[in-house]
This record gives sequence, C-alpha cells and structure tokens, in this order.
Amino acid sequence: MEFELNEDQRALRDSLARLLTDRYGFEARRGLAADAPGHDPQTWRHMGELGLLGLPVPEAHGGFGARAEDLLPVLQQLGAVLSLEPFLPLVLGATALRLAGDESQCADVLPRVAGGELRLAWAHDEADGRHAPWWVQTKARREGDGWVLDGAKSLVLGAPLADLIVVSARLAGKESEREGCALFLVDPKSPGVHVRGFRLVDDSVAGELTLSQAPAQPLGEAGDSERALAAIDGTLAMGIAAICADMSGAMQAAHSLAVDYLGTRQQFGRLIGQNQALRHRTAEMLVNLEMAKSMAIAAAVAVDAGDGGRSREASIDLHRAKLSVARNARNLAQLAIQLHGGIGMTEEYAVGHYLRRIHVLDQCLGDADAHAMQLAAKLAA
Repeated sequence: MEFELNEDQRALRDSLARLLTDRYGFEARRGLAADAPGHDPQTWRHMGELGLLGLPVPEAHGGFGARAEDLLPVLQQLGAVLSLEPFLPLVLGATALRLAGDESQCADVLPRVAGGELRLAWAHDEADGRHAPWWVQTKARREGDGWVLDGAKSLVLGAPLADLIVVSARLAGKESEREGCALFLVDPKSPGVHVRGFRLVDDSVAGELTLSQAPAQPLGEAGDSERALAAIDGTLAMGIAAICADMSGAMQAAHSLAVDYLGTRQQFGRLIGQNQALRHRTAEMLVNLEMAKSMAIAAAVAVDAGDGGRSREASIDLHRAKLSVARNARNLAQLAIQLHGGIGMTEEYAVGHYLRRIHVLDQCLGDADAHAMQLAAKLAA
C-alpha cells in the first residue's frame, strides 16, 4: 500500500526523531526502565512543547484534531526507540473522552491534556474477558447525586502515571453484551480506587485498577447507551491502529539492527552477511516488515474512513491489521534474535527488547488469535 506523508507529518516526525535520538538511546532507556518513575518526565515535557500531546485533542480544545494517519509516523518513531512514555494511554483516554464526553467535560479536561498538565489512561479490559472486546463486569450505580463503580480492570496501560482514568462500566445487561455500558472519569486518588502498579515484560508501566464504591463522573449522559457504544468502538479502533503503528516502528528498528549486524560481524575472515542462507532470512524479514507497514496504514485508513472504524468493512480491516501485524512482527523479531546468535538473548543488547515490546502490544486490545476468531466470525456472518 502506498502512503506518503504530507509536509506537516514529515516535519513532526523529524522533530520527534531528533528529540528521541538525543534523549532515548538504548542505554538511556535502560536507565529509565530501572528508575522509579518508569519514563522520562523531561522527554514528556518536550513532547508537549512539540505539540505531540495535543494530537488526539480537537482544535476547539487546544489540540490539533489529528487523524489516525497523522498519529502513524509519531507512534512508529516511539516504537522504534522502545519509548516508555505514556503516549498510547493518552491517545486512548483522549479519544474516549472526545467521543463520549459532553462539551463542558471536554472543555475542562482536554486543554489540560494537550498542555501536558493531565495524563489520561483507558481502563476497559477485564481478566475474565480473555480478549473479548465487550466483556464488562464492572458495575455502575447511582448513589445519592452521584455514581459509584465496583469492579476491576486489568492491564491498564500507564495507570500508575495517570491523573484521570476513563473506565467502562455496566449499567444493565449481561457481561458479554455490547449494550448497557457507559464510560466514566475516575480520579485514581479517590477513596475506593486502588491502582496496583507493575512493569510489563517490555519495562513499560501498567497497573490493575480495583474499584470499590469508587466515585465516578459519567461522560455525557450515563443512560445514552448508543453514544457510549460508539465511543468504546471508536476508542478500540483508534487503539488498534495506534498499536499497529507502534509495532511496525519496532519492527523497522529490529530489522535495521539485524542487517547492520550481518554487515559488520565477521566469521572465518568473511562477513556473515555474505552467507546465502542468512540473506534469505533477511529477505523474509523484509517481507514481514513491508506487510506490517502496509497493514498499519490500512488500519489508520479504516479509522479515518468517516465512521471511526465502526462499519463492518472498517472493523474487518482492523481485525486483519492487528492479526497480520502481530504475526509478522513476532516472526521478524524472532529471526532478528536468531541472526544475532547468543548476544541477541542478552539483557544488554536491544534486539531482544523489541520482541518483548511486540509481545506486549500483541496482548493489548486482543491478541492475534482473538482477532483471527473475530475476523472469521464477521466474514462468516
């Protein structure tokens, strides 16, 4: 699939690349991963100065109203350096708030998100759901003049770093039904809210969110099931496109590491890259990479098609993209490690960390097998 960046997209990509080159070398990243915050506040501040934090925020609220296609080169750059910055959680949270919140809520929160004053996270997945996109057991109920939530959310990206978390909860219906859900804003510092922070296998920050009579603010009208349904669908679609972009960036970097290694490592007086069998491996990796890049573009186009990825055709494209990118990414990263030999398995060398990143992203918003099942069901319907 052909895709050309426009002038603004290229300028933003190049500015971010320079920033990350200065602050996110692999050794610097290892230091950040070992540090308590789990990311670099200075890099986050510089990203705000570049306008990156305002990309998913509408222009009316101080952002740029970026499409998924505009986010594509940004997320590819972040994936290429194994960024630990909580940008993906911000994209998910801001998208959900934009789609579900009323004007006063958006005007209150989104300008502060664009300015870097607030960090958002998105809490939708639950442990019992096992990658089912609409499994919501968390309950919401009225209590006095407000709302409270009870339940638990697993694998909440960036939860320990978030100032506000967008949480899905059920008002009615069974846990697997699409209808009957609403979205709420939760302050993680409120009573009844507990965030158990941890590091994922790629060193990024995530958490488990436990809610026990936790106060929450409904986004929009809590009873407007159709609006909440559209918001959750749109957020999941944007998230899939963002994850595909991030994975394709990680793939590009892993491929470059492997090719560079084959071009410098010598054995028995000759470069190992001259071995025909290894050339075949790099050719296979290149096929994986180009396929994934094309499918990442297809995912972004599906989200930007006008319905936020909700149509049958767009959802099929998104399932295909997540399935294809994840499988191609895993194959490329495994080959990259094999081509490096023993050094590829060490903690001190970057190539193994790309496989970790790809594994984490594969598990987010449904793994490859889950999307294969959903794709099969939609094609059979």
